[in-house]
Amino acid sequence: MPSLFGKTFTGAEIRERCGLMDQYGGIRLVELSDGPATGVRAAEIRTGSGLEVLVLLDRAMDLSNGSFKGIPLCWRSATGDVHPAFYEPEGLSWLRTFFGGILATCGLTQAGAPNVDGDTPLGLHGRIGAARAANVCVKQRWVGDDYVMAVKGEVREASVFGPDLVMTRKLSTKLGSSAILIEDAIENRGYQTQPLMLLYHFNIGWPIISEQSRLVLPTKGVTPRDEAAAPHVDRWSHFEVPAADHPEEVFYHDLATDAKGMTVGAILNAELSVGITLRYKPAELPYFNQWKKNEKGTYVCGMEPANCRVKGRAEARAKGELRFIEPGEVRTATVEFGVVEGAAVDAVRAEVTALA
Repeated sequence: MPSLFGKTFTGAEIRERCGLMDQYGGIRLVELSDGPATGVRAAEIRTGSGLEVLVLLDRAMDLSNGSFKGIPLCWRSATGDVHPAFYEPEGLSWLRTFFGGILATCGLTQAGAPNVDGDTPLGLHGRIGAARAANVCVKQRWVGDDYVMAVKGEVREASVFGPDLVMTRKLSTKLGSSAILIEDAIENRGYQTQPLMLLYHFNIGWPIISEQSRLVLPTKGVTPRDEAAAPHVDRWSHFEVPAADHPEEVFYHDLATDAKGMTVGAILNAELSVGITLRYKPAELPYFNQWKKNEKGTYVCGMEPANCRVKGRAEARAKGELRFIEPGEVRTATVEFGVVEGAAVDAVRAEVTALA
């Protein structure tokens, strides 16, 4: 049953008190109409708990801006939301349309640093983040005493003589919930084996991250990506005040799981008594990449469950870490993005400690 305004209600009690459910929560389709975002289709999700998220249907159904009871949840880059027509694939040009946001999906045949794989030049983080959703469907209905809402669509990475991968994404939640479930099914609709690289680039910003915050993970081991990160490996869980120049730090974590194969990671702010959680199965996404950039204007921690590291396809292939998807095969990945507050913050911290 939904919990609203500090109380729990039956479905009948809620329906008796409204003419239309959207006064409490729901999903609304909209179109952005200013600046470089003009023409981008989007979906607004409100759960009634205070969680509000903007989904960019024309950017791989990624989660752009979002808040919880007025508290911003993510870091937003200076580019803002950008129409996919402005996407530039070469080198680091992905950054020109990287809005930050709650989630930017990377893949599907390349994720990580620019590289050359055989004769193929590959840009930062791949093409799927600029794919526009097709066959978009919104469903909102009562199931018993739960008001269930979901938006679903298909995003495609395809080219002549190249891959034909389709990711069907479903974003779902319930009235009164403070979490959104991201369910992806990736199908190889082509006739050749293809590389499969998938990275969920969650970008958490101030005030969720601050000097009072900690990244808590059931990590069994942490490895710095490079020499820039190595001197700071003992402070991977801490955040500093924004600096004029803060070198990019990336760490690889090996996370423990529970008896059901699930893991949880969180950024918890003790001062606000609010935090962000990610729950998923490392069997689907075996790597957890952490991106830390505590610089003025780029004050962000990236929480990145993935099936790859972040040095790109050529290195993954050379190390024997590159995943592949066969013709007709379907691979799935599910991540729950959630917000916790009050006593739930301490409960998550205890949960992570128990796993570790």
